[in-house]
Amino acid sequence: MPALSSSSISAALEQLSRLPASDRALLSGQCPGLAEYLAWVPDPRNRRGVRHSLTSLLMAAVAAVLAGATSFTAVGEWVADAPPQVLAALGVRRDSLTRRFVPPDEATIRRVLEAVDADRLDAAVGSWLDARLHAAGQAAGHGRRRRRAVAVDGKAVRGTRHASAGGQPVHLLAALDQRCGVVLGQVRVDGKTNEITRFAPLLEPLDLAGCVITADALHTQREHAEFLVTGKKAHYILVVKKNQPGLYAQVKNLPWRHIPVASRQHNRGHGRQEHRTLKAAAVAVGLAFPHAAQALCLTRQVRPLDGGRWRTVTVYAITSLDARQATPAQFAAWIRGHWQIEALHHLRDVSYGEDASQIRTGSGPQAMAALRNLAIGIVKRPGTPASPPPAGTTPGTPPGPSIPSDCAQHEQNGHDAATPRPWRLLYSSAVPSPPGPRRR
Repeated sequence: MPALSSSSISAALEQLSRLPASDRALLSGQCPGLAEYLAWVPDPRNRRGVRHSLTSLLMAAVAAVLAGATSFTAVGEWVADAPPQVLAALGVRRDSLTRRFVPPDEATIRRVLEAVDADRLDAAVGSWLDARLHAAGQAAGHGRRRRRAVAVDGKAVRGTRHASAGGQPVHLLAALDQRCGVVLGQVRVDGKTNEITRFAPLLEPLDLAGCVITADALHTQREHAEFLVTGKKAHYILVVKKNQPGLYAQVKNLPWRHIPVASRQHNRGHGRQEHRTLKAAAVAVGLAFPHAAQALCLTRQVRPLDGGRWRTVTVYAITSLDARQATPAQFAAWIRGHWQIEALHHLRDVSYGEDASQIRTGSGPQAMAALRNLAIGIVKRPGTPASPPPAGTTPGTPPGPSIPSDCAQHEQNGHDAATPRPWRLLYSSAVPSPPGPRRR
């Protein structure tokens, strides 16, 4: 007998049809679940006396961070407050005698996250997010594949600077998909070195064939260019500044005045007016940099909307892509899209208070940064551009599914419906925001 239009089955099917392609792929089994990827992370604990599996602890921490937890204390409180159906979905241990779920306490979660192999956790997180993006592309049935752009940049977790003898904060280098704003990989930079030595280890596990990598002037290194083009079969767009004086002089002294503008962009928003122009010149012969095919000159003119003087900034870059492989408009979009990784850092600092976090022991800072990247990646819908949201909205806030009826009943029994309980955000898919006063 066919179901009535007002039945719960029809309502569920209608809600499933509105899910993003990546979520439908997860439900259909085309993309493995997050728990399968987190199972790759080795357990740092002694096997004797272990009560909670590492996967269940990590899944609980992910859910708590997704709900807005910014500290180990907040994670522990969220897990203790979670309803039974959520604990079951997270794989939390169930007592065989009482048949009740026994959630891990805050001390257990803290010890695990401080001792876990953060690099393996980052690899698992990045692999799952990348697989989710791939499944979303297949489910959407994209015909012609768009060239992927990956931004590479570093970030210092400033709150950790007091934990080291030299006052150096934990520094992390990440690779981000420009289109979707999702982190594909992250590594820790040793305090005795800099980002340059961690560039290749960050990108080595990723499939970058045909991709274009954008990076700031620190990574305008000949070894990086050889690694990308020869080793990874990728392309690059690298900013040129005075840290490479010879290369900078070569690019700056090109006859830019006689080269016509190839791309123009005009933007108005965020309290300012902006004009951007881009010029491109073929430099396959004569430029002392490996695989350089073109030099780029990007000029930005910015003025406040309430008036004032124009401020002009000129940026030079080099790329291994020639004029047949990419258009000037694409170059302009990729250079501007590099700021998506800065937007991610802004989200981690503003929504999660990362720079103010007091987590500074062992692998804790990097592990929490990985969980924040994962939470932001889950909230962002794969396949949709990581563009600024409309005015008056929070960045990256997609409409989420309604709270299930059993969860609503639990809320009515235990708490007032108007109270912003942290676990409610897990079902609303809202942008992570700390529930009440931030706990540190």
